[in-house]
Amino acid sequence: MAALRSFEPYARSLLRLVAGFCFSLHGLQKLFGLFGGLGGHGGRASLFSLPGVAGCLEVVGGLLILLGLFTVPGAFILSGEMAVAYFMTHFPRGFFPIGNGGELAALYSFIYLYLFAAGPGPLSLDALLRRKST
Repeated sequence: MAALRSFEPYARSLLRLVAGFCFSLHGLQKLFGLFGGLGGHGGRASLFSLPGVAGCLEVVGGLLILLGLFTVPGAFILSGEMAVAYFMTHFPRGFFPIGNGGELAALYSFIYLYLFAAGPGPLSLDALLRRKST
């Protein structure tokens, strides 16, 4: 069991990489109509609308999370974004995420809350910059 625990920082880095990559795809979908776009028909969000601002946060924040750069403040902001998205969009449809379509928002919110508390892991630009500064 102790041997498995030594892999935890690397597993956290892998979680961060996958979450950041997938999250940025949601932003690209909103902003540029990629991957089916909004509504599955190539639609794009207006940059100054709520979905447009969310798309900007998702592209920029997702890429920063992917790179492990400014991970702690970025994860805090993105966790909040996903909590707001959950309560504004999904919660009014029902309490349980499985019924209101809010599983992704809930999961992303708690993944980013975890990264805010735990940090980016060793495979990150944050860790590289920290090593160079000491």
